Amino acid sequence: MSDISFGGAGISDPDVVTRAVERGVNYFDTSPDYSQTGSEQVIGKALKPHRDKVFIASKFCTGAGHLPRTRRCPTSSRRSKAACNVCKRINLDVCIIHECNTLDRLMAPTFHEAFDRLKEQGKVRFLGVSSHTPNLEEVMRHAVDSGRFQMMLVAYNFNNWPDLTTIFHDAKQRGVGVVAMKTLKGAKASVLKNFDDPTRAFSQAAFKWVLSNPDVSGLVVSISNENQIDEYLYASGTPLKTADVALLRHYDELVTHEYCRPGCGACLDHCPYGVPVDDIFRYAMYAENYGRVGEARTRYAALAAERQASQCLGCPAPCEAACPFDIKIHDRLLGFDRLLRA
Repeated sequence: MSDISFGGAGISDPDVVTRAVERGVNYFDTSPDYSQTGSEQVIGKALKPHRDKVFIASKFCTGAGHLPRTRRCPTSSRRSKAACNVCKRINLDVCIIHECNTLDRLMAPTFHEAFDRLKEQGKVRFLGVSSHTPNLEEVMRHAVDSGRFQMMLVAYNFNNWPDLTTIFHDAKQRGVGVVAMKTLKGAKASVLKNFDDPTRAFSQAAFKWVLSNPDVSGLVVSISNENQIDEYLYASGTPLKTADVALLRHYDELVTHEYCRPGCGACLDHCPYGVPVDDIFRYAMYAENYGRVGEARTRYAALAAERQASQCLGCPAPCEAACPFDIKIHDRLLGFDRLLRA
Protein backbone atom coordinates (compact mmCIF):
# COMPACT_ATOMS: atom_id res chain seq x y z
CA MET A 1 0.00 0.00 0.00
CA SER A 2 1.03 3.65 -0.37
CA ASP A 3 2.67 4.75 2.86
CA ILE A 4 0.31 7.75 3.19
CA SER A 5 -3.22 6.78 2.22
CA PHE A 6 -6.72 8.15 1.93
CA GLY A 7 -9.20 8.29 4.81
CA GLY A 8 -12.62 9.00 3.36
CA ALA A 9 -14.58 10.34 6.34
CA GLY A 10 -14.70 13.89 5.01
CA ILE A 11 -14.74 13.37 1.25
CA SER A 12 -17.50 14.81 -0.92
CA ASP A 13 -15.65 15.59 -4.16
CA PRO A 14 -14.74 12.63 -6.42
CA ASP A 15 -12.15 14.80 -8.20
CA VAL A 16 -10.09 14.83 -4.98
CA VAL A 17 -10.10 11.03 -4.98
CA THR A 18 -8.99 10.97 -8.61
CA ARG A 19 -6.19 13.41 -7.85
CA ALA A 20 -4.98 11.19 -5.02
CA VAL A 21 -4.78 8.22 -7.40
CA GLU A 22 -2.80 10.35 -9.86
CA ARG A 23 -0.35 11.21 -7.08
CA GLY A 24 0.22 7.52 -6.28
CA VAL A 25 -2.19 6.90 -3.40
CA ASN A 26 -3.52 3.37 -3.78
CA TYR A 27 -5.28 2.57 -0.46
CA PHE A 28 -8.69 4.07 0.37
CA ASP A 29 -10.52 3.67 3.68
CA THR A 30 -14.25 4.36 3.86
CA SER A 31 -17.41 3.36 5.74
CA PRO A 32 -21.19 3.39 5.20
CA ASP A 33 -21.67 5.46 8.37
CA TYR A 34 -19.70 8.43 7.02
CA SER A 35 -23.19 9.66 6.24
CA GLN A 36 -22.47 13.39 6.07
CA THR A 37 -20.47 13.07 2.86
CA GLY A 38 -21.65 9.80 1.33
CA SER A 39 -18.02 8.68 1.40
CA GLU A 40 -18.60 5.21 -0.04
CA GLN A 41 -20.56 6.51 -3.01
CA VAL A 42 -17.99 9.24 -3.75
CA ILE A 43 -15.03 6.88 -3.48
CA GLY A 44 -16.79 4.12 -5.41
CA LYS A 45 -17.61 6.45 -8.28
CA ALA A 46 -14.13 7.94 -8.48
CA LEU A 47 -12.26 4.65 -8.22
CA LYS A 48 -14.32 2.65 -10.68
CA PRO A 49 -11.96 3.40 -13.61
CA HIS A 50 -8.94 2.59 -11.40
CA ARG A 51 -10.28 -0.45 -9.56
CA ASP A 52 -7.42 -2.75 -10.60
CA LYS A 53 -4.81 -0.33 -9.21
CA VAL A 54 -6.19 0.36 -5.73
CA PHE A 55 -7.15 -1.30 -2.44
CA ILE A 56 -10.49 -0.41 -0.85
CA ALA A 57 -11.33 -0.97 2.81
CA SER A 58 -14.69 -0.47 4.49
CA LYS A 59 -16.50 -1.54 7.66
CA PHE A 60 -19.32 -3.72 8.92
CA CYS A 61 -21.64 -0.73 9.32
CA THR A 62 -24.87 0.75 8.09
CA GLY A 63 -25.67 4.38 7.40
CA ALA A 64 -27.04 4.51 10.94
CA GLY A 65 -23.87 3.28 12.63
CA HIS A 66 -21.77 0.24 13.43
CA LEU A 67 -23.34 -3.17 13.03
CA PRO A 68 -24.08 -4.60 16.48
CA ARG A 69 -22.47 -7.90 17.30
CA THR A 70 -25.90 -9.40 18.13
CA ARG A 71 -27.21 -9.06 14.56
CA ARG A 72 -27.93 -12.50 13.12
CA CYS A 73 -25.61 -13.81 10.46
CA PRO A 74 -27.15 -13.54 6.98
CA THR A 75 -28.03 -16.69 5.06
CA SER A 76 -26.61 -17.25 1.61
CA SER A 77 -30.00 -16.69 -0.08
CA ARG A 78 -31.37 -13.80 2.00
CA ARG A 79 -28.41 -11.75 3.20
CA SER A 80 -28.82 -9.13 5.87
CA LYS A 81 -28.82 -5.73 4.18
CA ALA A 82 -26.90 -4.27 7.13
CA ALA A 83 -24.09 -6.84 7.00
CA CYS A 84 -23.74 -6.59 3.23
CA ASN A 85 -24.23 -2.86 2.88
CA VAL A 86 -20.50 -2.28 2.56
CA CYS A 87 -20.32 -4.67 -0.37
CA LYS A 88 -23.38 -3.85 -2.45
CA ARG A 89 -21.86 -1.07 -4.57
CA ILE A 90 -18.32 -2.25 -5.18
CA ASN A 91 -16.37 -5.33 -4.15
CA LEU A 92 -13.92 -4.73 -1.33
CA ASP A 93 -10.39 -5.77 -0.56
CA VAL A 94 -10.85 -5.43 3.21
CA CYS A 95 -13.92 -5.40 5.44
CA ILE A 96 -13.23 -4.23 8.99
CA ILE A 97 -14.91 -5.00 12.30
CA HIS A 98 -14.83 -1.41 13.51
CA GLU A 99 -14.37 0.09 16.98
CA CYS A 100 -13.62 -3.19 18.72
CA ASN A 101 -13.76 -2.25 22.38
CA THR A 102 -13.91 -5.78 23.77
CA LEU A 103 -12.79 -9.27 22.92
CA ASP A 104 -16.46 -10.29 22.71
CA ARG A 105 -17.00 -7.88 19.83
CA LEU A 106 -13.70 -8.83 18.22
CA MET A 107 -14.60 -12.50 18.04
CA ALA A 108 -18.40 -12.26 17.73
CA PRO A 109 -19.52 -15.12 15.43
CA THR A 110 -21.90 -12.71 13.66
CA PHE A 111 -19.07 -10.85 11.98
CA HIS A 112 -16.87 -13.84 11.29
CA GLU A 113 -19.66 -15.93 9.75
CA ALA A 114 -20.79 -12.95 7.66
CA PHE A 115 -17.24 -12.37 6.44
CA ASP A 116 -16.77 -16.02 5.51
CA ARG A 117 -20.03 -15.92 3.53
CA LEU A 118 -19.10 -12.70 1.77
CA LYS A 119 -15.64 -14.01 0.92
CA GLU A 120 -17.17 -17.14 -0.60
CA GLN A 121 -19.32 -14.90 -2.79
CA GLY A 122 -16.32 -12.88 -3.96
CA LYS A 123 -17.53 -9.71 -2.26
CA VAL A 124 -14.49 -9.20 -0.05
CA ARG A 125 -10.96 -10.61 0.23
CA PHE A 126 -9.61 -9.88 3.72
CA LEU A 127 -10.88 -9.38 7.27
CA GLY A 128 -9.65 -6.43 9.33
CA VAL A 129 -10.12 -5.00 12.80
CA SER A 130 -9.94 -1.44 14.09
CA SER A 131 -9.77 0.08 17.55
CA HIS A 132 -8.90 3.20 19.50
CA THR A 133 -10.35 1.95 22.78
CA PRO A 134 -8.82 1.88 26.27
CA ASN A 135 -8.48 -1.86 25.63
CA LEU A 136 -6.54 -1.20 22.42
CA GLU A 137 -3.47 -3.27 23.21
CA GLU A 138 -5.46 -6.22 24.59
CA VAL A 139 -7.75 -6.25 21.56
CA MET A 140 -4.92 -6.03 19.04
CA ARG A 141 -2.86 -8.67 20.78
CA HIS A 142 -5.80 -11.09 20.61
CA ALA A 143 -6.49 -10.16 16.99
CA VAL A 144 -2.93 -11.11 16.02
CA ASP A 145 -2.90 -14.30 18.07
CA SER A 146 -6.33 -15.44 16.79
CA GLY A 147 -5.11 -15.96 13.23
CA ARG A 148 -8.45 -14.65 11.92
CA PHE A 149 -7.38 -11.21 10.73
CA GLN A 150 -5.27 -10.11 7.78
CA MET A 151 -5.01 -6.43 8.74
CA MET A 152 -5.45 -4.08 11.67
CA LEU A 153 -6.36 -0.39 11.64
CA VAL A 154 -4.89 1.02 14.85
CA ALA A 155 -4.77 4.36 16.64
CA TYR A 156 -1.04 5.09 16.76
CA ASN A 157 0.87 8.31 17.29
CA PHE A 158 3.97 9.85 18.89
CA ASN A 159 4.73 8.72 22.46
CA ASN A 160 1.62 6.56 23.00
CA TRP A 161 0.97 2.82 23.50
CA PRO A 162 4.48 1.39 23.93
CA ASP A 163 3.22 -2.20 23.89
CA LEU A 164 2.03 -1.78 20.31
CA THR A 165 5.63 -1.97 19.12
CA THR A 166 5.84 -5.65 20.02
CA ILE A 167 2.32 -6.34 18.75
CA PHE A 168 3.09 -4.72 15.39
CA HIS A 169 6.28 -6.74 15.04
CA ASP A 170 4.43 -9.99 15.74
CA ALA A 171 1.72 -8.97 13.28
CA LYS A 172 4.22 -8.44 10.50
CA GLN A 173 5.88 -11.78 11.22
CA ARG A 174 2.48 -13.44 10.76
CA GLY A 175 1.63 -11.57 7.58
CA VAL A 176 -0.90 -9.20 9.20
CA GLY A 177 -0.81 -5.70 7.72
CA VAL A 178 -0.67 -2.77 10.15
CA VAL A 179 -2.37 0.48 9.12
CA ALA A 180 -2.12 3.46 11.48
CA MET A 181 -4.87 6.02 12.13
CA LYS A 182 -5.31 8.96 14.57
CA THR A 183 -1.73 9.87 13.71
CA LEU A 184 -2.24 13.64 14.05
CA LYS A 185 -3.01 13.46 17.77
CA GLY A 186 -6.08 15.65 17.56
CA ALA A 187 -4.66 18.13 15.02
CA LYS A 188 -5.69 21.02 17.27
CA ALA A 189 -6.07 24.10 15.09
CA SER A 190 -5.38 26.45 18.01
CA VAL A 191 -1.77 25.30 18.24
CA LEU A 192 -1.15 24.19 14.65
CA LYS A 193 -1.14 27.79 13.44
CA ASN A 194 2.53 27.86 14.41
CA PHE A 195 3.28 24.89 12.15
CA ASP A 196 1.91 26.08 8.81
CA ASP A 197 5.10 25.92 6.73
CA PRO A 198 4.37 23.08 4.23
CA THR A 199 8.01 22.00 4.24
CA ARG A 200 8.03 21.39 8.01
CA ALA A 201 4.37 20.95 8.87
CA PHE A 202 3.38 19.16 12.04
CA SER A 203 1.46 16.63 9.95
CA GLN A 204 4.59 15.60 8.10
CA ALA A 205 6.57 15.16 11.31
CA ALA A 206 3.76 13.04 12.76
CA PHE A 207 3.58 10.88 9.65
CA LYS A 208 7.33 10.38 9.44
CA TRP A 209 7.42 9.25 13.07
CA VAL A 210 4.66 6.67 12.48
CA LEU A 211 6.26 5.41 9.28
CA SER A 212 9.69 5.13 10.90
CA ASN A 213 8.37 1.94 12.50
CA PRO A 214 9.29 -0.75 9.93
CA ASP A 215 6.36 -2.91 11.04
CA VAL A 216 3.78 -0.30 9.99
CA SER A 217 2.58 -0.83 6.42
CA GLY A 218 1.13 2.66 6.04
CA LEU A 219 -1.28 5.18 7.52
CA VAL A 220 -4.66 6.63 6.64
CA VAL A 221 -5.53 10.28 7.19
CA SER A 222 -8.80 12.03 6.38
CA ILE A 223 -8.50 13.97 3.13
CA SER A 224 -11.16 16.33 1.79
CA ASN A 225 -9.28 18.66 -0.58
CA GLU A 226 -6.30 18.74 -2.93
CA ASN A 227 -4.25 21.03 -0.67
CA GLN A 228 -4.21 18.28 1.95
CA ILE A 229 -2.92 15.81 -0.63
CA ASP A 230 -0.01 18.14 -1.39
CA GLU A 231 0.74 18.78 2.28
CA TYR A 232 0.55 15.18 3.45
CA LEU A 233 2.49 13.62 0.59
CA TYR A 234 5.53 15.77 1.40
CA ALA A 235 6.21 13.15 4.08
CA SER A 236 5.97 10.13 1.78
CA GLY A 237 9.19 8.13 1.70
CA THR A 238 10.99 10.73 3.84
CA PRO A 239 13.12 9.69 6.83
CA LEU A 240 12.42 10.95 10.34
CA LYS A 241 14.86 13.66 11.50
CA THR A 242 15.81 15.07 14.88
CA ALA A 243 13.96 18.27 14.04
CA ASP A 244 10.76 16.29 13.45
CA VAL A 245 10.94 14.70 16.89
CA ALA A 246 11.59 18.11 18.47
CA LEU A 247 8.50 19.48 16.72
CA LEU A 248 6.37 16.60 17.98
CA ARG A 249 7.61 17.12 21.52
CA HIS A 250 6.78 20.82 21.31
CA TYR A 251 3.27 20.01 20.11
CA ASP A 252 2.86 17.60 23.03
CA GLU A 253 3.84 20.35 25.45
CA LEU A 254 1.18 22.64 23.99
CA VAL A 255 -1.69 20.12 24.06
CA THR A 256 -0.82 17.98 27.06
CA HIS A 257 -3.67 19.38 29.20
CA GLU A 258 -6.17 19.44 26.31
CA TYR A 259 -5.71 16.24 24.34
CA CYS A 260 -7.74 13.22 25.46
CA ARG A 261 -5.53 10.27 24.55
CA PRO A 262 -7.30 7.42 22.73
CA GLY A 263 -6.64 4.24 24.63
CA CYS A 264 -6.33 5.91 28.05
CA GLY A 265 -9.76 5.61 29.70
CA ALA A 266 -8.43 6.27 33.21
CA CYS A 267 -11.41 8.48 34.01
CA LEU A 268 -14.21 6.30 32.71
CA ASP A 269 -14.88 4.17 35.78
CA HIS A 270 -14.98 7.27 37.99
CA CYS A 271 -18.02 8.89 36.36
CA PRO A 272 -21.18 8.23 38.44
CA TYR A 273 -23.34 8.66 35.33
CA GLY A 274 -21.36 6.51 32.90
CA VAL A 275 -20.65 9.45 30.60
CA PRO A 276 -18.35 8.22 27.78
CA VAL A 277 -15.77 10.95 28.25
CA ASP A 278 -13.37 9.69 25.59
CA ASP A 279 -16.08 9.38 22.95
CA ILE A 280 -17.41 12.89 23.60
CA PHE A 281 -13.92 14.37 23.37
CA ARG A 282 -13.55 12.54 20.04
CA TYR A 283 -16.87 13.90 18.72
CA ALA A 284 -15.79 17.42 19.70
CA MET A 285 -12.50 16.86 17.87
CA TYR A 286 -14.44 15.99 14.72
CA ALA A 287 -16.36 19.27 15.01
CA GLU A 288 -13.61 21.63 16.17
CA ASN A 289 -10.55 20.35 14.33
CA TYR A 290 -11.87 18.48 11.31
CA GLY A 291 -14.94 20.58 10.46
CA ARG A 292 -17.24 17.55 10.60
CA VAL A 293 -19.87 19.29 12.73
CA GLY A 294 -22.89 17.42 11.38
CA GLU A 295 -21.34 14.01 11.96
CA ALA A 296 -20.21 15.01 15.46
CA ARG A 297 -23.70 16.17 16.44
CA THR A 298 -25.30 13.06 14.99
CA ARG A 299 -23.02 10.82 17.02
CA TYR A 300 -23.59 12.84 20.18
CA ALA A 301 -27.36 12.79 19.71
CA ALA A 302 -27.22 9.00 19.51
CA LEU A 303 -26.04 8.82 23.13
CA ALA A 304 -28.78 8.19 25.68
CA ALA A 305 -29.72 11.47 27.41
CA GLU A 306 -28.59 10.16 30.79
CA ARG A 307 -25.08 9.59 29.37
CA GLN A 308 -24.64 12.99 27.72
CA ALA A 309 -22.39 15.66 29.16
CA SER A 310 -25.33 17.64 30.54
CA GLN A 311 -25.09 15.23 33.49
CA CYS A 312 -21.85 16.99 34.44
CA LEU A 313 -23.71 20.09 35.62
CA GLY A 314 -23.38 20.12 39.40
CA CYS A 315 -21.20 16.99 39.45
CA PRO A 316 -18.04 17.22 41.65
CA ALA A 317 -16.06 15.72 38.72
CA PRO A 318 -14.28 12.71 40.22
CA CYS A 319 -13.14 12.05 36.63
CA GLU A 320 -10.68 14.94 36.84
CA ALA A 321 -8.89 13.50 39.84
CA ALA A 322 -8.37 10.27 37.88
CA CYS A 323 -7.01 11.96 34.73
CA PRO A 324 -3.22 11.45 34.51
CA PHE A 325 -2.90 14.50 32.23
CA ASP A 326 -4.78 17.05 34.40
CA ILE A 327 -7.36 17.78 31.71
CA LYS A 328 -10.18 20.02 32.94
CA ILE A 329 -12.72 17.40 31.98
CA HIS A 330 -15.73 18.94 33.73
CA ASP A 331 -15.58 22.33 32.00
CA ARG A 332 -14.60 20.82 28.67
CA LEU A 333 -17.54 18.42 28.67
CA LEU A 334 -20.04 21.15 29.49
CA GLY A 335 -18.62 23.19 26.62
CA PHE A 336 -18.85 20.17 24.32
CA ASP A 337 -22.47 19.67 25.33
CA ARG A 338 -23.27 23.18 24.09
CA LEU A 339 -21.24 22.63 20.92
CA LEU A 340 -22.73 19.27 20.01
CA ARG A 341 -26.40 19.85 20.64
CA ALA A 342 -27.98 20.15 17.19
